[in-house]
Amino acid sequence: MKKGYVQVYTGDGKGKTTAALGLALRAIGAGWRVYIGQFLKSGEYSEIKALRNFPENIRVEQFGTGHFVMGRPSPEEVSAAKHGLEVLKAALTGGKYDLVIAEEGNVAVQSGLFTEARLCDLIDIRPESVELLITGRGAPKSVLERADLVTEMKMVRHYFEKGVGARRGIEK
Repeated sequence: MKKGYVQVYTGDGKGKTTAALGLALRAIGAGWRVYIGQFLKSGEYSEIKALRNFPENIRVEQFGTGHFVMGRPSPEEVSAAKHGLEVLKAALTGGKYDLVIAEEGNVAVQSGLFTEARLCDLIDIRPESVELLITGRGAPKSVLERADLVTEMKMVRHYFEKGVGARRGIEK
């Protein structure tokens, strides 16, 4: 690829991770190498199982403790996220990947796991040939200003308002 861009998928609606995974699938179909660093997540989600079918083209690493960060993050949560940020930086600058996805990067900032400036550093150090995607609700203004493409998912209606929990194969 001659030129990569910075994309941000944000907003309160469903579909940010799904759209990111769709982009990853399209990229590997075009012969790209993809790295996904998932902040705040840990565990066997359905998409993680499916992505194992593409071990030569896609690498996924999770940098969460397996639960939502509520209130002030624990030292363990901060450590996992900061480690993830360093691993993601290495993937971004190492020359091995064409698309790097910082999944829930915006939420990691919002949760206090690392600073907005550290997330912006990813954008600033991105090699010109690498596509970078940052997902998560609450994208900081500085991230939005640096992005080449911003998509905001807006919730109009969601069945969780009627008590429907996350369903296997749909939300998890």
